[in-house]
Amino acid sequence: MGKPNTLRGRALVLGGGGVAGIAWMTGLLLGLSDEGVDLHGVTDTLIGTSAGSTVAAQIAGDTRLDDLFQRQVDPARQVAELQPKPHLLELVSHALPVLFELSDPTERTRRIGDLAVNTTTVPESVRRNVIAARLPEHKWPDRVLKIVAVDITTGEPRVFDRLSGVELVDAVAASCAVPGLWPPVSIGDRHYMDGGIRSSDNADLAAGSETIVVISPLGTGGVTLPGSSNLSSQVEVLHRDGARTRVIEPDDAARKAIGQNPLSPDTRIPAAEAGRAQGRAIAAGLAMFSDKPS
Repeated sequence: MGKPNTLRGRALVLGGGGVAGIAWMTGLLLGLSDEGVDLHGVTDTLIGTSAGSTVAAQIAGDTRLDDLFQRQVDPARQVAELQPKPHLLELVSHALPVLFELSDPTERTRRIGDLAVNTTTVPESVRRNVIAARLPEHKWPDRVLKIVAVDITTGEPRVFDRLSGVELVDAVAASCAVPGLWPPVSIGDRHYMDGGIRSSDNADLAAGSETIVVISPLGTGGVTLPGSSNLSSQVEVLHRDGARTRVIEPDDAARKAIGQNPLSPDTRIPAAEAGRAQGRAIAAGLAMFSDKPS
């Protein structure tokens, strides 16, 4: 007798990638929807990391995709995003790759946490206001939404959901708190940083779902920490466990639109438009993922 299929439901995993990643993922989902492929509407579980936490929280509510898209491409409706100071971008671009190479995960997390705590960025309240402005709705949705952050002290991932007793804005802010660029987020007596410190996409957290789509701005070339599995490995495990899986990453036009600095607000319009065009182009190949599993 074959192994019984215990997988259930559908998961949409949204990865990190800065404000450009938010714009690209929003455009991609709308482009798919333009062609009748409704990935976000038929999904049971949404899992968001960093930029993906913003998009996951946005699409989990009642706001229409075309409205979310206009918030990316209409200058009059765009959120007033902060830009990291040039010296912080330079600091992080040099420090994080070195820290990521540390093989001892405890030491690695401690030192990344030190970078987050000891770097002067903007007040936590100022950054929170930006995150709040990104989200049309501030209440946790009824559907399953998981937001991934990392505890600065322990290095352990924290997956927030509506049962965590944490406000949605704070959960998303924590998931987006890039160490060295934005302040750590205080929740209770703990402090949290970007969920991408564990994994750019955290696709493995979708285990147990029968159908899984990963939308990854960084793609299979994203950062992999020593001792951690990369996106390809995570998806391969999900596939071996019987899940129907698909990874979507930017095509050449979208990569060009995202550019070298995905944190720049100037990337939003070209990234969103490239995402929409890509979504329309690939929709036919994704139709099966918008059908309910048998």
